[in-house]
Amino acid sequence: MVRTEISLFMKNEPGELGKLATLFGKEKINIDALTIQDASSYVQELFKARGKSLKRIASAASYNSMRKDSAEFALIRMLVDDTDKAIDLLSKKEYIFDIMPVIALELENKPGELAKIATRFGKEGININYVYGSASAHDKKYLFVFCPEDIDQAAKIFK
Repeated sequence: MVRTEISLFMKNEPGELGKLATLFGKEKINIDALTIQDASSYVQELFKARGKSLKRIASAASYNSMRKDSAEFALIRMLVDDTDKAIDLLSKKEYIFDIMPVIALELENKPGELAKIATRFGKEGININYVYGSASAHDKKYLFVFCPEDIDQAAKIFK
């Protein structure tokens, strides 16, 4: 199923995730999935991609400055149960964020399930840019979030 992922930059300091989670909790916004990474690794990937591109997006000095500054921030990607409400709240609180469509699938929690899905993406020629997920008990389903290069093609496959 196609869902809207919120990606935001947050200060990489103690207590910041707690502030965000408390903000959502007070507004009854449930976080369905979440992944956090040091933003500097994200910016480093942009820097590497720039080297592969024929078109220069920014100067090397700009990228080096971004890479240095980005260590102070974390990149958070998440799915919430009320995206519109979360977007309004994040805007009011002046968070820096973006939204994008992703594929969110509930899978059986048993060996080989992720392999089936990843193989299906591959057979359809769809590259997966990133994925995150979690599982609880063995008898429960778990949620995996896939960011494919071609969301329209992936949406047709995983209705």
